[in-house]
Amino acid sequence: MTPSLLRNQPQPNPGNAWQTPSVSGVDRAHAAKLGLRLFLAVVSSLFLLFLVAFILRSQIPDWQPLTEPMAPLAQTGSLWLNSLFLIAASIGLQWARVAARRGHGKTTAVAFILGGALAIAFLAGQFWVWQQFAAQGYLLASNPANSFFYLLTGLHALHLLGGLIAWARTLSKLLLREPVQSLSTSVELCAIYWHYLLALWLLLFALLTSTPQTYEAIAAFCGLR
Repeated sequence: MTPSLLRNQPQPNPGNAWQTPSVSGVDRAHAAKLGLRLFLAVVSSLFLLFLVAFILRSQIPDWQPLTEPMAPLAQTGSLWLNSLFLIAASIGLQWARVAARRGHGKTTAVAFILGGALAIAFLAGQFWVWQQFAAQGYLLASNPANSFFYLLTGLHALHLLGGLIAWARTLSKLLLREPVQSLSTSVELCAIYWHYLLALWLLLFALLTSTPQTYEAIAAFCGLR
């Protein structure tokens, strides 16, 4: 075959050997992010229904506010501390997310561990708050406001606990020194989930510590009265 004919033949591209796995990896990452968005939409709908029920129930006369001077939520220092734990956890996961994108394995692992540890501290703080409620006689069934406090904070903690399971699986792979590039999507999904739970918690915190007058205003604004 002449040299001119050889030049006209299609030349092999060494990059083609990696093209299919790369596309497959992108597809998996896209599917995982889409799945997380759908899950968060379902969770948001669930909490929205509970919040509407909360506002409706607060308008019935037997509702005993937890923010009265002698009630547990008259002092919110413990909840503020827990909120700081969750804010710091979200910052830690975001730090890990950025480090994973840049391929910094050690920084990713340190930030990822820090974020999870602070989330565990938040859960421990919430458990302590529940114990304080019980010690003061504010049990689950003794008042509708109590029931909603345990329900909303418990559901939030349950979703965070589920996130910690995914966090632990990703952490085990990081500690086994798997390439950080292959775990970048998992780290990013954990960070997104933590940011969502932080925003949800701040909403719950603001609502649970509000006054009956605020509930009345919300009910009137939403046409629930």
